[in-house]
Amino acid sequence: MVPLGTPMPEFSLPDVVSGRTVTSQELAGRPSVVIFICNHCPFVKHIRTELARFGEFCQDRGVGMVAISSNDVTTYPEDGPEQMAREAREAGYVFPYLFDESQAVARAFRAACTPDLYIFDSEGKLAYHGQFDDSRPGNDVPVTGQDARAAVAALLLGGRPSAEQKPSIGCNIKWKPGNEPE
Repeated sequence: MVPLGTPMPEFSLPDVVSGRTVTSQELAGRPSVVIFICNHCPFVKHIRTELARFGEFCQDRGVGMVAISSNDVTTYPEDGPEQMAREAREAGYVFPYLFDESQAVARAFRAACTPDLYIFDSEGKLAYHGQFDDSRPGNDVPVTGQDARAAVAALLLGGRPSAEQKPSIGCNIKWKPGNEPE
């Protein structure tokens, strides 16, 4: 796990929907969410509808949010930019969906899986790194985004998310050969 208080790594990535470059600087000065996702992962598909609602929740409260896909599109072409743009539109994502072709941003964040959720305070320090909620494909627990919402709400109220944070569970990021983290 990345230690709480770690500064947000800098990034500059293309948004597959708008075509514009989005930078970490755009998230500065306010609570922000960075979530690593991809199109094919069953864990991401499982939270898809609620993730879109969570994006609206964040947008309505002035919280910055981006999603990033870092998978190797050579072996997982369904995670390519065109497919990402279609997925963002179909899912109703109101946040930028960024493509990390080099996988450098995933490495900088030490992202391990999809979904992998990071929530930063208004000073750009990691305040939450954990699961979206307790729901998993097949466990019959409703998808609510409860853990993510509670972390954002705590920050908006001037507090801190609980220090007890359950790690994300999902599909491993699909690294390019030779690019796997050590």
